Amino acid sequence: MALKKPVGAITRGTTNPNRLRRVDRYISLLPQLKARDCIVVDLGFGATPTTAIEMLERLSKTNPKVTVVGIEIDRERVDRGIPFQTKQLLFGLGGFEVPLPKPLETKQVDVIRAMNVLRQYDESEVQSSWQLMQTRLKDDGVIVEGTSDELGRIASWVTISKTKPESFTIALKLNEVEKPSKVAERLPKVLIHHNVTGEPIHQLLKDLDDAWSKNSALSTFSPAQRFIAACKDLKQTGWPITNNQKRWALGELTLSFEAVAPLNLR
Repeated sequence: MALKKPVGAITRGTTNPNRLRRVDRYISLLPQLKARDCIVVDLGFGATPTTAIEMLERLSKTNPKVTVVGIEIDRERVDRGIPFQTKQLLFGLGGFEVPLPKPLETKQVDVIRAMNVLRQYDESEVQSSWQLMQTRLKDDGVIVEGTSDELGRIASWVTISKTKPESFTIALKLNEVEKPSKVAERLPKVLIHHNVTGEPIHQLLKDLDDAWSKNSALSTFSPAQRFIAACKDLKQTGWPITNNQKRWALGELTLSFEAVAPLNLR
């Protein structure tokens, strides 16, 4: 039987060490990581297997038995990963259909990380890509889909369950951004074109910048203290923030996706 063509297009493949450290830190705390037979997919790992190798190193601190599968649509990139394979690190050819290599081909997935994959696609293709990935999840599995800059200082992502997008996260290296709205250039594809007046994501970034400016005096102590105060202010004004001060101190802010969803998706 002929193999089906992978779904998707080859990305630029830009890969830098530590680029995805912030999203890996987030994934390492997800309840899905506690599954005994946990499978995590690094979808579109890029020109080298660096991000998949780093992902296993980080996630295995939470679950020493986690299996990471790097999947790429480019055969040459898959071949570059094969020499690094172990029992817990596998590589395979595929796209948004997320096929798993042997001996996992019949398994469902706990977490799919798809960072910097949809950036080159049209916004109209986002929903169908999500839906195809969702078919590969366990009932309580999630997709973490978003964008980061090349050095991993600025990132944001949507966490998507088997049925719908659940949350939106901003993650910043606070001492290297003038304003939190710098993340605007690295928003997920579903949001990046909606950062305009009248859209919820635009209002969030405006309110976050205003709170950041209001608490500028706290930068004397640290950017972390300033960001914590800004997040507290946002929460008090009604933004449905779901993470806590410990995460804010790391420059990470998570809130309900519904609060920032584009108006055309409501």
